[in-house]
Amino acid sequence: MKIVSYLRVSTGKQGRSGLGVEAQRHAIEAYTADKGALHLREFVEVESGGRSDRPMLAEALHLVKITGSVLVIAKFDRLSRNAAFLLTLKESGVKFVAADNPEANDLTVGILALVAQQEREAISQRTKDALQAAKRRGVVLGNPNGNAALVRARRGNAAGVKAIKVKADSHAADLRPVLQRYRANGLVSLGKIAAALNAESIRAPRGGTWHKASVANLLARLGLQARTR
Repeated sequence: MKIVSYLRVSTGKQGRSGLGVEAQRHAIEAYTADKGALHLREFVEVESGGRSDRPMLAEALHLVKITGSVLVIAKFDRLSRNAAFLLTLKESGVKFVAADNPEANDLTVGILALVAQQEREAISQRTKDALQAAKRRGVVLGNPNGNAALVRARRGNAAGVKAIKVKADSHAADLRPVLQRYRANGLVSLGKIAAALNAESIRAPRGGTWHKASVANLLARLGLQARTR
């Protein structure tokens, strides 16, 4: 198990003094030891809990995504007090856990999800009511051609291939800044890039480890020039 830790304090004074950070770090270290996990990196942010545009959190989530690891925080309120933000995080597919009570995470987020689902259903019902009102006024709704275009497109297998390509392109795009950092540090050969990716525990497209061939495919997908030496 690989983890990335995220610590947050609300004021600059707390950030400079370490107030609150050490307690969070201690909780995360205890969790890491208990799980026998590999701690890849720690991110500390000084920011208000009411905001969701936090750069250090964005970096932490990016690292979690490209390494296939888990984001670990000390408490849920260290991540955000914004329920909608927590739901967005959950739906993004990024795994995260609170060190203080990891078993409660799914239940807590599940409750928030129910609240969000109720709101979505209310919005859906309001939309249906509006459409019905428009129909009663004589407004023509929908596509007169029905699903003919979808049938002609033969989306079945093609859609599956496209989904795989989209996923691969997305993963490659996530790794672009990593490759740019490597190049800035003089790592340009396929072998050295593969070794660096493996050293940072960055997830390969199909799991396992990086090799020259997989790095070459990655560079080609990003339109970057490959060097063998």
